[in-house]
Amino acid sequence: MKEIINLYKSVIVQIATPYSTGTGFYIKDANLIVTNEHVIRDNREVVINGEGFEKQITKVIFSDIHHDLAFLQTPDIIDAPAVELSDCKEMEPGEVVTAVGHPFGLKYSAAQGIISNIEEEKNDLHYIQHDAALNPGNSGGPLINKDGKIIGINTFVIQNGNNVGFSLPVNYLQRTIKEFQETENQIGIRCSSCRNIVFEKIVNENNCPYCGSKIQMPSEIDEYEALGVSKTMEELLDSMGHNVRLSRIGRNHWEITEGSAIIKISYHEKTGLIMGDARLCRLPKDDINPLYEYLLKQNYEIEGLTFSIKEDDIILSLLIYDRYLNMDTGMNLFKYLFEKADYYDNILVEEYGAIWKMKNN
Repeated sequence: MKEIINLYKSVIVQIATPYSTGTGFYIKDANLIVTNEHVIRDNREVVINGEGFEKQITKVIFSDIHHDLAFLQTPDIIDAPAVELSDCKEMEPGEVVTAVGHPFGLKYSAAQGIISNIEEEKNDLHYIQHDAALNPGNSGGPLINKDGKIIGINTFVIQNGNNVGFSLPVNYLQRTIKEFQETENQIGIRCSSCRNIVFEKIVNENNCPYCGSKIQMPSEIDEYEALGVSKTMEELLDSMGHNVRLSRIGRNHWEITEGSAIIKISYHEKTGLIMGDARLCRLPKDDINPLYEYLLKQNYEIEGLTFSIKEDDIILSLLIYDRYLNMDTGMNLFKYLFEKADYYDNILVEEYGAIWKMKNN
């Protein structure tokens, strides 16, 4: 099973939008990235990242709110191995399954569980009910059996339900891929009223040609535009030379790479607090005292920034309240954070034995 889980590391795709983060997976035979519709909802494009390719933007080319499915355009640089879709007729209650996912910015995870029901019915669809732990960011990832075949798409979990999760059986995905590919992968959407798939070329003034209901193609969704403090934050990042569209990892969250450092910025509207956290590196396993002494000394000397340790991560942080944020103060503070983050991680590793963080940890 370990070999199977390692295989999926290169198949899993991280997905981020200005509203949320989630997981997708690459189907080589169809040359599509599959995820949940609710992960990409209200977006015409999303940010993707994965093993073997850099973070980049790709288009949403199909959405299906009925099955909670969506397809993303696959960039040419993705070269992941093929994985097999299973015949759902082979599933049985009691079978061991594994849910794999890779929420944006977090570690690749795999959680095992047991199928408890293969005929759970909701909204005219049957779901696989299981107890493999699912986190919100795992939505859209695959559920695999002991043979490494995909049997479902992880779709939702019952809150406070002791790991009661639900996955859409893969046969719904297989049928949808077949329907979608019949018109050579045009941008399309499944009408939520009549449930026919409608493609751009046959839409008549945003009306479904089969039932007349209003529909909106993914390509017609307005581009995201930040407002208020978030807009100021994005203007700051843009003026500092960072690609704002690539930096978005959920509502009021951004991720910036500066040299060898990765800085995550978050704005908490309720408290008005803007936080910039640079997770620099990990604590060494031996002879930690000199590093502790160095961090304490730096906390006394550097102004406006603070070193802290969470688990084994060494973090350099900036805190500012939104009422004090403007282009001048923000530029000075965040430029200082970015410069010091890239400066300190090298010192901590090279002089104090700290351990470099692996990408996406």
